[in-house]
Amino acid sequence: MSKAAAVFLILALASGVLTLNLAQETGTLLPAVACAVFASLFVAALVVGRKIKFDPVLR
Repeated sequence: MSKAAAVFLILALASGVLTLNLAQETGTLLPAVACAVFASLFVAALVVGRKIKFDPVLR
């Protein structure tokens, strides 16, 4: 896993935990949006780093 992917994974997990903690109190949407963005960037970093292999040929 690349360093960028690891950073995005940590940020996604941290914002996810923050979302779960704040959702009960204030109902703010910002941590949930940040979690979605960081999770998307994590997947993109994995694809760019070729840790997710795509094989279009079905066997």
